[in-house]
Amino acid sequence: MIGVHGVRWRYQGADAAVLDDLNLHIRRGEAVLLCGPSGSGKSTALRLMNGLVPHFHQGSLQGSVSLDGRSITELPLDGIGRLTGTVLQHPRRQFFTAAVDTELAFAMENFGEPPLRIRNRVHSTMDTFGLASLTHRRLAELSGGQQQQVACAAAVTHRPQLLLLDEPTSNLATAAIGRFAAVISRLRRMGVTIAIAEHRLHAVAHLVDRIVVLRKGHVATEWSAREFAGLSESQLAAEGLRNPIDVPRTSAARAYAYGPSIDPTGVDMTDFTATDTALTLQRVRCSFRGRQVLHIEEARFSAGVVTAVTGPNGAGKSTLARILVGLQRHEGEVRFAGRRLDRARRQRSSAMVMQDVQRQLFTDSVERELRLGLAVDAQVRATSLLEELGLERLTDRHPLALSGGQQQRLVVAAARLSGRRIVVFDEPSSGVDRHHLASITKVMRDLAAEGAVVVVISHDEELLGVVADQELRLRAVGDG
Repeated sequence: MIGVHGVRWRYQGADAAVLDDLNLHIRRGEAVLLCGPSGSGKSTALRLMNGLVPHFHQGSLQGSVSLDGRSITELPLDGIGRLTGTVLQHPRRQFFTAAVDTELAFAMENFGEPPLRIRNRVHSTMDTFGLASLTHRRLAELSGGQQQQVACAAAVTHRPQLLLLDEPTSNLATAAIGRFAAVISRLRRMGVTIAIAEHRLHAVAHLVDRIVVLRKGHVATEWSAREFAGLSESQLAAEGLRNPIDVPRTSAARAYAYGPSIDPTGVDMTDFTATDTALTLQRVRCSFRGRQVLHIEEARFSAGVVTAVTGPNGAGKSTLARILVGLQRHEGEVRFAGRRLDRARRQRSSAMVMQDVQRQLFTDSVERELRLGLAVDAQVRATSLLEELGLERLTDRHPLALSGGQQQRLVVAAARLSGRRIVVFDEPSSGVDRHHLASITKVMRDLAAEGAVVVVISHDEELLGVVADQELRLRAVGDG
């Protein structure tokens, strides 16, 4: 189905090749997991398979790539589009319409399929992905995890022969990952060829035939699924891979909170000790187009500890993050150390690492991005932090030329150096390999140790198991 022979690819304007002597063959009906360090070329390899390289991205291509027996350079993009479905690392970048239903119908409409067939296919796909509750919903109002589920559904509605998935579980809650796994298993039974780039190996390793490790743009090693299942922790560590075993994490203390959006399970209000440095929410409500998405009567985020915010997709976690840093209008009050903070003051007092960090990059080099707005006394710390986060050799690189994981670490570094009293991380471990998971965990712990209010929104059990001091669990308003 896919043949990659001796490919070397360098993006226009880049100093070095992203892919270097890449040889990769994927048989029809096979499922392959691509893994490896951040920046090893996984996302670019997927772009090679769907024709975005070289049809869309400009650069220098050597070697050959074939799809279904034909050269990728000779196939027209519409022909490739019929054969393939793709889910990007940040799904909002690939949406073409405003609503869930129309997004799923988009590809088939462009291929000129009959309207009745389109409607039937959209309905059946939404049922398969458990998206019935999102019928007619606007994409801009969905959570990151819900958008990811919609993107996966849209990629398969036209029944492609090849499905390409870039970090497809990064924003998904446990229940959604289960539904995703069931869909992949069903597609495999239908004979669909699948290539997945992932760091959270436990979510997908059992779904594939082979695991291929990329390093510096070429295949470093590969295993069959059976061989991979027998690898020891030390062998995984040697390859820089995150542990595929989903070990239940130790429960963190429950944060003080109550209201319709708070999961009451395990909350004991008598255990909370008030502090003068808590960030407090009081009677906070937020609605979109008349639909309430968050309702918290009271919640307290203590300074000096890391508070994890968890819950199912669509429970309002990212909305809460935007409220905390002053980016979201809402009813109610937010106070810090007993003092009311309006949105403008919160914006000046806060730093945030968003799900899609590309929206937070403003300059033309890594060094300028990191030093943007920094005080002179923070300049020296910037150099050591770049080394800790593996960015020291990329200081002259344009931020938009970095991999997704490298961009994420750059924004994490900027948040670390900001000196803000409130720092919020929204899904900070998507696109992060084993080594850099430890480095961003250290950033969070250092911020807390310096007395900041640190809030981490994540579905990543591996991250939460090592960083969370207390947990605030949300539920969708009306659940329970």
